[in-house]
Amino acid sequence: MILESSPETCHWGFFDAALNPVAEIESGGEITVNTVSGAPAVVPKEGFHVPPELLEIHKTGVPPMPGHILTGPVAVKGARPGDVLQVDILDVSLRQDWGYNFVRPLAGTLPLDFDETHLTILPLDSVRGVATMPWGLELPLSPFFGVMGVAPPPGWGRISTIEPRAHGGNLDNKELVAGSTLYLPVHAEGALFSCGDGHGVQGDGEVCVTAIETALQGRFRLTVRRDMDVTYPEAETPAHLITMGMHADLDQAVEIALRRMITVISDRVGISKAEAYMFCSLAADLRITQTVNREKGVHMMIAKELLQPAACSGHAREAYVLQGEGVEEMREPADQGACLGRQ
Repeated sequence: MILESSPETCHWGFFDAALNPVAEIESGGEITVNTVSGAPAVVPKEGFHVPPELLEIHKTGVPPMPGHILTGPVAVKGARPGDVLQVDILDVSLRQDWGYNFVRPLAGTLPLDFDETHLTILPLDSVRGVATMPWGLELPLSPFFGVMGVAPPPGWGRISTIEPRAHGGNLDNKELVAGSTLYLPVHAEGALFSCGDGHGVQGDGEVCVTAIETALQGRFRLTVRRDMDVTYPEAETPAHLITMGMHADLDQAVEIALRRMITVISDRVGISKAEAYMFCSLAADLRITQTVNREKGVHMMIAKELLQPAACSGHAREAYVLQGEGVEEMREPADQGACLGRQ
């Protein structure tokens, strides 16, 4: 199934559980979604291909509050609140030969540093996979959707697409390219998946508010899962497991991502929360996803190859007993052969 972008299939600037689905698929089914991006002010005057549906959407009127043009929502049969929607991102490709970036006053990570708006149209070469910067540099592309989300809880009503939250939305996570998988907690019947905010490439932080914003086509497999404990967006790439945290306070976002990673590692590996906390300090990486969407984003990554089941029992791992500020006593494992690798 191909879901085209159009005034009838797109919603601009908001998520809402009350939205009627514009398509429906079976759990485990695939759907190709076309998206567009940008308000009238960013459309180049000539020399580039502009998807005609973007102009048709503009004719319906620009919403009073800023936000993203999203295609959807897509209902997944059988999905209900409490489930998890597994979004396998099978392919992402360009739909146009240009993207845009802007810097504007009172926005971004440095809201007071720039007093004028700077709009840059960037040529994109889909064959060679590069964007040409104004000073001549050819920057490799790595396209992904900045916004992928399900409907928020019905009680939230209509919410902006700008802030990422528990339903996903404006995650702006550059790891979510083709070949990765996103897990989203379901809050409404059918899950109601939407996507948009196509990015040609983006650095962690997205510091000036925009990446290379462009129109993308995505091919997804959407599967209902009832065997997962996911109440907040998580993801995985072929090599890494990813937890996320979103909060207006960056420190709080760090704590959300870290606490979830501790839980995931503890459950997968079969170790204590304290051991998982230690493991995070030694082997996991905290990264700033974005600092510009009012709710800032952090993601934590750990290599999946490290998440091997514990090879020894809890009592065999215990070498020290800590009391107060010091080591009260040392203990040898009760079973010297209980831990693999100890001879």
